[in-house]
Amino acid sequence: MSIPVSQTNMTSAADWWREAVIYQVYPRSFYDTNKDGIGDLPGITRKLDYIASLGVDIVWISPFFKSPMKDFGYDVSDYCDVDPLFGTLADFDRLLQRAHELGLKVMIDQVLSHCSELHPWFVESRQSRDNPKADWYVWADPQPDGSPPNNWLSVFGGSAWQWDARRRQYYLHNFLVSQPDLNFHHPDVQQAHLDSMRFWLERGVDGFRLDACNFHFHDRSLRSNPPALNRDTKTVQDNNPYGMQAHIYDKTQPENLAFLEKIRSLLNEYGAIAIGEVGADDSLGVMAEYTADGNKLHMAYSFNLLTPDFSAAYIRKQVEEFEVRVKGGWVSWSVGNHDVVRVMSRWGGVHPVPQFAKMMLAMQLALKGTPCLYQGDELALTEADIAYEDIQDPYGITFWPEFKGRDGCRTPIPWVATEPHGGFSPVKPWLPVPPEHASSAVDVQDADPASALNYARHILHWRKQWPQLTRGEMHFYDAPEPVLALRRDLPGHPAVMALFNLRDQPISFNLPDAAQATQMPGYDLPGKVSGAQVELPAFGAWFGILES
Repeated sequence: MSIPVSQTNMTSAADWWREAVIYQVYPRSFYDTNKDGIGDLPGITRKLDYIASLGVDIVWISPFFKSPMKDFGYDVSDYCDVDPLFGTLADFDRLLQRAHELGLKVMIDQVLSHCSELHPWFVESRQSRDNPKADWYVWADPQPDGSPPNNWLSVFGGSAWQWDARRRQYYLHNFLVSQPDLNFHHPDVQQAHLDSMRFWLERGVDGFRLDACNFHFHDRSLRSNPPALNRDTKTVQDNNPYGMQAHIYDKTQPENLAFLEKIRSLLNEYGAIAIGEVGADDSLGVMAEYTADGNKLHMAYSFNLLTPDFSAAYIRKQVEEFEVRVKGGWVSWSVGNHDVVRVMSRWGGVHPVPQFAKMMLAMQLALKGTPCLYQGDELALTEADIAYEDIQDPYGITFWPEFKGRDGCRTPIPWVATEPHGGFSPVKPWLPVPPEHASSAVDVQDADPASALNYARHILHWRKQWPQLTRGEMHFYDAPEPVLALRRDLPGHPAVMALFNLRDQPISFNLPDAAQATQMPGYDLPGKVSGAQVELPAFGAWFGILES
């Protein structure tokens, strides 16, 4: 039996991020210290020891900048200051210092494509057609009949164009009406964003998550989008007409590549990294393009594993297709975040069990790429059912009742089962803590060696012992549904075989290569191999070393 080889010290490698694990914090719902029902930066600082205990390496913090909060921070009114709701710049500096003391790197959200209508840039831009920032946003004249310039749609519903009576023009908003899109064809816009990023790099941040990073540029000619040949079901729900268009003119324009190169050049000055969110008709192709050649994004993620689609064949198809197109780039595979139904409910079935969460995390950690975990998934939290009167998300309000919005995955973290509101806050929080989450609270799971939380800590630390799982190439075996079977190969090390049963029923099957494998120690999931015969119980898994 081969002894696991400790991986190289991440901080000494130029591409340390390939071996890292990202943990996303949604500040509003993490921990409230000032008793207003909303999480804050001091709350994150107070819980950094918890995050470090998981064995993750990077903390991605969703937006905490000044904002009217119509999209909960994704509508920025000042890119270089903290909203009082979350604290102060001094609070952020203390958070950053403590994170670094714990060996954690900090990545912050950058929402570059659009901002708040209250941002001083837009306030000035909309005053006239000839002021210094008149062209900083996407303005266009109406058609002769007064209708919008073209057929572009907003992701959040309706036309992507809003009439402005001051300028007697329309402005573009790919999301909320209150989120005007910046005009990246203007060099001053690009420089302004680079300057704001430098502001945070100078404070010591280790990287950025770039929100909607393929929305930066639009077609200068404002050509209308054609109908979609295949409706987009990955980034929007079925009742949203946005998926009925092929979005070839309103986003994902070739000029974005040069801008991403500028971002990479800036990041290189500080040894910082960037991960981009890609929502496109061909997300895998855009991800490959945006991470190619080592001069743009370090890595990218899409919604391809954040959909209701769930099968071994589907996961294999997404991963293999990216690998075919990647051109030396890198991917971050995520199965949960603040925009989608929690994976326990989305993929875990009608009555999800903690064993599913354990298997799913092990599977995610076995894929080639940088795993990104969403707060609460380590607790196996299920999607909350939010009553209409409690809904906060404008996206959900627009498309209710067929789509209830994103609030169900954004409810506060339950820290102490017996305290009001799960110990998140002593007052009523901005979103309710579901009663069923009490049994999954951190204090409950801390005390249970077999809990999903303690397993997450175990498997995240276990993975660091096996460089094959962080650096190895990946290949899939043909196996019966619902089994995902793969191997990771790294020169100088024996190959690792990983087998996962994605369903709640046991399965037995024959896999010839398994006869050459020896079970790896320490991953602590049920499953066994006898010769070429594999037996996996419900949500079981098996890791083995292939001796060559």
